[in-house]
Amino acid sequence: MPYYYYYFDPTYVLVLLGAVLCLLASARVKTTFNKYSQHRSMSGMTGAEAAQRLLHAAGIFDVTIHHVSGSMTDHYNPAKRTLALSDTVYGSTSVAAIGVAAHECGHAIQHNNGYAPLSFRTVLVPIANIGSTLAWPMILVGLLFTRNTGTVFINLGILLFSVAVLFQLVTLPVEFNASSRALKMLETQGILSESELPYTKKVLKAAAMTYLASAAAGILQLLRLILLFGGRGRRND
Repeated sequence: MPYYYYYFDPTYVLVLLGAVLCLLASARVKTTFNKYSQHRSMSGMTGAEAAQRLLHAAGIFDVTIHHVSGSMTDHYNPAKRTLALSDTVYGSTSVAAIGVAAHECGHAIQHNNGYAPLSFRTVLVPIANIGSTLAWPMILVGLLFTRNTGTVFINLGILLFSVAVLFQLVTLPVEFNASSRALKMLETQGILSESELPYTKKVLKAAAMTYLASAAAGILQLLRLILLFGGRGRRND
């Protein structure tokens, strides 16, 4: 077993790089959202009101909008057909809040229209959860064995982690598409003016970067696992 298993592990740089990317993206979205939360929309609509109008305009009347506590906890639940808006979005009239609400409506419309990437991501959810939970235990169990048996466990762990990374990659087109739909709907429905749309676009772009950073961090972690354990079976032969 290489010395860095016990002492310095140079591949840990990949984990640190991924963590830095996620922290920077998170800081950016918070700063951008807070900045444009100070800009009240000319329409005076709240996030909840804007969401209701957009859903009805899309012919969707069976999605329930409700308030959820916290900040940036907004989400659409396709199984329950509910759209949850956070404290900073539900009752806010800012261009940032309306943008986030419209983004979640984008997911509801994706679901209603049978958008393939969203359907695929929904199927991956339970598998990805299992993968992210069991990946490292499988790898650690594999390290207790030698040769073939240990390699089987380690490879299984890497495969499980790969599914979790795949989920993050599939999430990217889903999120980008939802933001694109949101901006178009806000413009066509006249909820935001031409001068307000660029502000909302910045908020949604910053939010999208968090998903991109998360996917990059997952890929870097997967690369680390492959570098650490990918050749273990050959070294033990």
